[in-house]
Parts: sequence; structure tokens; C-alpha cells
Amino acid sequence: MSAPWHDKKELIKLAEQAETKIQPMIKQAEETADWNQAKVLNIFKEEGVSSFHFNPSTGYGYDDTGRETLDRIYAKVFGTEKAMVRHQFISGTHAITAALFGVLRPKERLVYAGMPYDTLQTAIGLSENKRGSMKDYGIACDIAPLDSEGYPDSKAILDRVYPETRVVALQRSKGYASRPSVSMEKMQKIINEIRAYRKDLIIFVDNCYGEFVEKTEPGHLGADLLAGSLIKNPGGGLVRTGGYIAGRKQYVDQAASRFAAPGIGLEGGATLNSLLEMYQGLFLAPHIVSQALKGAFYTAALLEEAGLETFPSCLETRTDLIQAVTFKNKQSMIRFCQAIQEASPVDSMVIPEPSPMPGYKDEVIMAAGAFIQGSSIELSADGPLRPPYTAYIQGGLTFSHVKYAVQQALHALMKEGLLPEQHSNEQ
Repeated sequence: MSAPWHDKKELIKLAEQAETKIQPMIKQAEETADWNQAKVLNIFKEEGVSSFHFNPSTGYGYDDTGRETLDRIYAKVFGTEKAMVRHQFISGTHAITAALFGVLRPKERLVYAGMPYDTLQTAIGLSENKRGSMKDYGIACDIAPLDSEGYPDSKAILDRVYPETRVVALQRSKGYASRPSVSMEKMQKIINEIRAYRKDLIIFVDNCYGEFVEKTEPGHLGADLLAGSLIKNPGGGLVRTGGYIAGRKQYVDQAASRFAAPGIGLEGGATLNSLLEMYQGLFLAPHIVSQALKGAFYTAALLEEAGLETFPSCLETRTDLIQAVTFKNKQSMIRFCQAIQEASPVDSMVIPEPSPMPGYKDEVIMAAGAFIQGSSIELSADGPLRPPYTAYIQGGLTFSHVKYAVQQALHALMKEGLLPEQHSNEQ
């Protein structure tokens, strides 16, 4: 049975050109996956992972060997002293705020390198002072502007460090922004400069979307605390909910007290039936991330061939999975996302429309026909409806699915006259 785009000669030509162009990047992604797979496997062996580690606990969850072993594995994987991995975290934002609230106290200050994404702005109290935000607790946040290229600027960060400043926060991924993501090479330089200025500052890294894209993680570079979501990279497409915090022992302990309660911390928390998928998901993560990464290279290459603006470009080295694509107008962005939904294994019949979303100022369109609701390691395309009209494509459990879906989405734009050379009026 032939695929539905095979009668479109122009699309076939673009697809062939795109895949040929990115072969060096494909090879690079596979080499990184091999490295990270060996690392994870060796850590599993060191910790003596056995089938009894997958047994569930209930109630208070005390003395859960599987949970405690998984925490140690995460700490080793991310290059930190300690970690906590919990299915009770509902999102990356939840894990990040637990980490920050754990180490910050009223009248202390946080410096953020660049404006954080919308949901964190709400949690910190930058966009509105909701009850329970950091601002509501008397914790101030200073935003250090990015440099001319969009990267964290060490001088700008240090200029905003006061005696009461406790934490410097860095965001690895660009999120819903035109800024570039921060490679581990650049991250190392920034961490070193902050550490040389004041050794007592806690360096926090939002690690979402970046796990296993490179061979090192922020913990290996000296970051004090990092956090992420299990329905993104480290869950390997299997974990249904959860998040992690990793870092220096004292800071993870403080975050655990905030997450649970002082005196309970890491000692409680029933795992129910979550452990098997968390272990297996982590084991699969290097491979799944490489599939999504290859999909990101391909998405950029194909859409560039069609005249669309992409960021990063198809031949740029990556440190996260997010591929931004800018469209001429709102209609083109909406139609592209709808076509990605049509090529999804779940809810392909649903037509996504822009709508309000908690934590965001603008309406958001989300194409996410995923097995796990909101899973960013599965293929999705979304973004706030605001100029410039940029969709953020991320994830993909298989490279083949990403290729199919992006070809279908491009076909829809071609057929409906929504490519740049086919129209010029802003809508």
C-alpha cells in the first residue's frame, strides 16, 4: 500500500533532499544514544536492578527498596549526589517549583537568566501575584537579560546578585521562545563563572527536554540542583506521570521536605504500580530521545526545503528536542498543528483549536495525539497564538512516525496554499 503523499512529486523530492542533508546529524544522534545507553545499562548493573525492585508499595510507602534504588540510579545518571523520582509530581513545573521553594526562604532572592516560560512566570509571581506564588511568600525574582545572541549572560546575572540572593536559575531549553537552547559546553562556562564569583550561590537548572540529548548532564558540570518531567525525555514514552529532582544532598533533602513534609521527605510516598514503567522508561530513554532528535533534524530540514523559517536550523547541534517553526500567519500555524494531529495514533479525528490554558497569557493550540496526555516525548506541535506565529514541534517515539506526520502536515499546507511563496498577506 503506497503512502498518501507518493503521488506528490514535489513533496517526494523535498523529503529525499531533507533526509540526505541531515545524514551527518543522524549519525551524531545515534552515537550519543549508544554512549548514553551504555551509561544507563552500567548503572543498572551497579545497582543490581532485579524484578523485586518493581514491586509496588501502598499507604505511607515506607522502606520501598525499588523507589530508593531508582533514586540512586537517577543521581548517577545525572551526575549528582542524590535524587528523588516521584510519580506524584504532576509536571515539570511542579518539580521545578518544589526544588526552588525547597531552597528559598522569605526575603531571599532568585535570579533567572532570561524570562522563564509562562507556567513558571505564574509560579514565581512574575505575571500575576497568585496566592501561593514565590512573590506571595516574599521571595523576589530578578530577571537577567540574555546576551545579543539570546544566551544567558554571566555578567548580567552577576550584576543582579545581591547579598540576599540565594539561587541562580538557568533554563536549558528555549521553551516557547525564540532564544537558543543552552549546550552543555556553554552551560559549563556559565556555571564556572558564577561559581568563581560566589561559591555559596545555588545554581539550579531546568533540565526539561534536554535529558540524553548530549553525553553529559548539568550535574556533571557542577550544577547544584536540577529538575525535569517524566513525561518528557527520561520517561522513555512509558511513564504516565511524574518528575524528578536531582542535586546536592542537602538541597534535594530540602526539596523533598517541601514536596512531602518536614520529617518525611524522601522516606515516604507509595509507588503503587509506577516503578516498572519508570525503570523501563529510563532504560529506553537514550534510544527514544535519539528517535525524537532525528525527527527534529528532519522536521527542520524538510520545512526549510519548503521555504519555512526554522530554529534551530537542520544542521545545528542540539541540546534539547524542541524544533521551532515560524509561519507567515495564524491560519498556517493552526493548520499545520491540525495536520500533525491528523497523523497521530490517538485522537486523529480530533481537530485542535486555539483555547485558553492555565498558566498562559495567550490562547494555545496543541496537537498531541498521544498515548499519555501531555506527553512531550511523544510527537506534538503546539504554541501560543501570538506573533511571530511559531509552533514548537517536539518528541516522537519513532523517527518513522515523525517523518510521516511532518510530510502530511507539509502536504496540507501545500494543498491549501499556505506556504510562504503561496501567500503574502498577514492574517
